[in-house]
Amino acid sequence: MKQYPMGDEYVTILKGISLDIDEGEFLSVLGPSGSGKSTLMNIIGCLDLPTSGEYILRGNVVLDLSEKALSHIRSKEVGFIFQNSQLLQRMDAMKNVELPLIYAGVRPKERHRRAEEMLCKVGLGDRMHHMPNQLSGGQQQRVAIARALVTHPSLLLADEPTGALDQTTGRQIMELFHELNGDGHTIIMITHDVNIARNARRVVNIIDGEMTEAEGEVTFA
Repeated sequence: MKQYPMGDEYVTILKGISLDIDEGEFLSVLGPSGSGKSTLMNIIGCLDLPTSGEYILRGNVVLDLSEKALSHIRSKEVGFIFQNSQLLQRMDAMKNVELPLIYAGVRPKERHRRAEEMLCKVGLGDRMHHMPNQLSGGQQQRVAIARALVTHPSLLLADEPTGALDQTTGRQIMELFHELNGDGHTIIMITHDVNIARNARRVVNIIDGEMTEAEGEVTFA
């Protein structure tokens, strides 16, 4: 359960959530605006903590961890991909991808090697030194995906990853997600778009803070 204080009362955002995610899964969390899916994403990514209940990530009981340990998980275990790529505009693609490795204290030569490897993996080997304003929206999102991958996280957490893209570019990003999942990456994708959600191998619905497994046709009111 997740609650937030509002005046003298508490508002319950998530209630009765029970979700098991296996290594190598491609899961979509589908729900309308205000359903609680972003709150759930923040908890899964260790950006927030549940008010009650238990969250276990790769054997770690998250509620028992210190802020330092949570920070380590966020930087090592989880790769974040957002709706807007959130690239630093004064850095080229290579430097944007290297950024998490700088925070992790990785040496320059190794940073460069790993960033180059990830940019090639997402199909941008010929765009490494382009600035964000020299890249299309889809290319910028690919840089963001490379940045999320560069720390070799156990989990990719994507929040509306195609929300700012046209349909054709969105399909290309979904094809890339399928390739990454085929390589063994665990992906959790948050979306309000039924058609995007269907790209995942498993879909769960979240409405008014409650979750159900989607069976057959994926719908919500």
